Amino acid sequence: MTQDLISGCTAFSGQRRIASGSLMHVALAAKTVADHDPVTTILVFDNATSGFVELDLRGSLDDVRERVLALLPERSPGAEATSLTSEAAPRKGPGRPKLGVVSKEVTLLPRHWAWLGAQRGSASATLRRLIEHARREEGGADRKRQSQDSAYRFMSAMLGNEPGFEEATRALFAGDRAKFFEESDAWPLDLKVHAQQIANRALPDASQSQRA
Repeated sequence: MTQDLISGCTAFSGQRRIASGSLMHVALAAKTVADHDPVTTILVFDNATSGFVELDLRGSLDDVRERVLALLPERSPGAEATSLTSEAAPRKGPGRPKLGVVSKEVTLLPRHWAWLGAQRGSASATLRRLIEHARREEGGADRKRQSQDSAYRFMSAMLGNEPGFEEATRALFAGDRAKFFEESDAWPLDLKVHAQQIANRALPDASQSQRA
């Protein structure tokens, strides 16, 4: 398990949602349910990607808590001070701060170097401007694609046998909000709500479509 999964997750026992929130909150809730119903199947999903989150629920609540704590990033003052000093701390005295700049090799063709040399400012500054521009231009499309993939991953895992799954999937990737919500309306409540919440980030509402 990576620390990427700690920002938020949701646990299901069958078709019923157990809890949603931090990894610690969800793990302890899942442990409580597992203790009361040892034969239940509990699945935990990363809220951002809908990837599976593996939790070891053996032992006591304290055992589970300790295992989750071991996954959390260290928050000691010493570790934070080291990070700031080595990467992002402004240096004292004249000159520009480092601002966390990382130096790596870039390979370009001669015509690329010639173009960079003709631009305002240094080659590094020009490349940073180009990257920031690309991030702004493509960020919305990237977020939409990630939301589509996340919704499809969750739907495939939990709703693949439900009526309307194929139609809802096509609507999801076609960006057809009305059709997706129509086809998913009869799904089990907790699963439907979760799938619709994820898909909502990839499906523009009517006002957005009109503005576009």
